[in-house]
Amino acid sequence: MARFRRRTCIILLLFILFICSIMMALKTLRPDRAGFGDPFGLGLLPELQQRTVLLDSKQNLLNRAQGDTVTRVSNLHSVAVNTMKASMSSVKKLEEELSSPNYNFHIFYYTWYGNPQFDGKYIHWNHPLLPHWDPKIANNYPKGRHNPPEDIGANFYPELGSYSSKDPTVIEAHMKQMRTASTGVIVLSWYPPGMADENGEPTDDLVPVVLDYAHKYNLKVTFHIEPYKDRDDRSMYHNVKYIIDKYGSHPAFYRHKTSTGRLLPMFYVYDSYVTIPEIWANLLTVSGSQSIRNTPYDALFIALLVEERHKHDIHRSGFDGMYTYFATNGFSYGSSHHNWASLKAFCDSNNLMFIPSVGPGYIDTSIRPWNNHNTRNRVNGKYYETAFSAALLVRPEIISITSFNEWHEGTQIEKAIPKRTGQVVYLDYKPHKPNVYLELTQKWSEKYRKEQEQWLM
Repeated sequence: MARFRRRTCIILLLFILFICSIMMALKTLRPDRAGFGDPFGLGLLPELQQRTVLLDSKQNLLNRAQGDTVTRVSNLHSVAVNTMKASMSSVKKLEEELSSPNYNFHIFYYTWYGNPQFDGKYIHWNHPLLPHWDPKIANNYPKGRHNPPEDIGANFYPELGSYSSKDPTVIEAHMKQMRTASTGVIVLSWYPPGMADENGEPTDDLVPVVLDYAHKYNLKVTFHIEPYKDRDDRSMYHNVKYIIDKYGSHPAFYRHKTSTGRLLPMFYVYDSYVTIPEIWANLLTVSGSQSIRNTPYDALFIALLVEERHKHDIHRSGFDGMYTYFATNGFSYGSSHHNWASLKAFCDSNNLMFIPSVGPGYIDTSIRPWNNHNTRNRVNGKYYETAFSAALLVRPEIISITSFNEWHEGTQIEKAIPKRTGQVVYLDYKPHKPNVYLELTQKWSEKYRKEQEQWLM
């Protein structure tokens, strides 16, 4: 019996040595880069592969931050394409869960934000405090600029932090939020190539990435032409041609079906009133010297209405409609809800589109500390719902939303979180969740869709 036990122990010992030798051999086949805990092999799973692509992409973009601009944008576009391919299966699943886009809900969107990781510095989050035009009043308020990431030029704080508009993960998160809200058309703030607002950097290079991600979520993109330097009839013709030639063939490029059945691009023209009607008429009337009408670049041009008299200028200029933009009921004639019925009647009688702009509230005291009198409290979402209700009363063909992410003026519906620093206590959406304004937008999108069906009966 003792001899049998000894033999069994020897066999067991030899077996253990055999297993150990196999494990050592296998260990030599493992890649050198695969340290402890490294997800070697997990990239085969679509979801983890997507995360790995995003991490690698961020590092690549950071390494090239000081390189050639064209190269960076090209790489960014490649990252976006690769990321979308990696997550396409998850999007198909999301399609079944998300509410359908409402292409009559247009939402203003800004890509002017930057941070050191993607841009080498903070852009727009470090917005300066703007002085009052009266020096006596200006002297009573602080000067300087904000110091991100803890101190940003906004009264609310984004859930995504002081993000860069170049970050593909941010762009995708924004598209998902806008789709969740059941909006359908992104009204993209746009300056011509090489131009920007006084606090920003050129962003035209981002348009292809925005279009690609919008298409992924079945959203459309139109353009909000900002008041760039020397904007007139000639430069507008050139820039509209540029946009349509470069982006018009993209499946996410928005075209609006008119009452006559034509499919036309649409352009919102911010601060259109600063240019005299005679200049606009050169571009927008059939007999104009720079007429864009009945050319391959014809489109629907929507002017900003601020004062009541602007409606006559808009009509004389040859615009196709008007929008009100400001989310401040009572701030201007156009933004005052009680004037929308008469504006809609004027538009109907002159074959113009009336596009009221609704917003969740307004507060810009982080950049205009003297402008407290124009603050509009959100009242836990009631202000937003009141604006939607006023818009539906006039039965508009399109409703615009100010805004998805204009953080400086506190009109955003993007997710915001509570945040307190040593110097600042930010406003938030409590007692509701960070996505409350996305949910309210989705609610009113469905309500608008149902009421619009009744209007057409």
